[in-house]
Amino acid sequence: MAERTLFLTGHLARARLEKVLAGAGLGFEWSILDIGVKVAALMTEAIIRRRLPRPVNADRVIVPGRCRADLARLSAEFGLPFDRGPDEVKDLPAWFGKRGHALDLSRHDMRMFAEIVDASALPVATILARARAMRAAGADVIDLGCLPDTPFPHLEEAVQELKASGIPVSVDSADRRELRRAWSTNRSSSTGFIR
Repeated sequence: MAERTLFLTGHLARARLEKVLAGAGLGFEWSILDIGVKVAALMTEAIIRRRLPRPVNADRVIVPGRCRADLARLSAEFGLPFDRGPDEVKDLPAWFGKRGHALDLSRHDMRMFAEIVDASALPVATILARARAMRAAGADVIDLGCLPDTPFPHLEEAVQELKASGIPVSVDSADRRELRRAWSTNRSSSTGFIR
């Protein structure tokens, strides 16, 4: 019997995930479940426990690389392996040992954003060090990723330090209060963005 793999994702990544998996020639059965969140990386262990139908019709489950759930606990609870995939959907073929398609971005005028996904859990000095490394690697704008239900008391300080270092900054949050705080700190400069 062929292995059956279930991929958990969110609303925004579902179509892209399906396209990547369909073109990857993986050699096993797969299916996709939209777990009911907009952004796949924001699914939590509690959400997975509540929304993943039982029994799971798969031999293993793959969650997005940025999902913070405790996979050992989920594996024990559901009785099958849970694995964390790569951070980016486009990297799934390589993660499974397949060759992906090369992208030609030379025809596009664009700005490269690099996200510090767990910025709210990091001290300002670490955020600044990561931002400098990302800029050195080619990022144009550093995006401070806020985590759900995680306070970011040093958000303003992080934005100010990045701006003082000449680093364009954006803030990615689903919490309007965090966005307002970041906007208030960032609006006086032409080097920043808030989204």
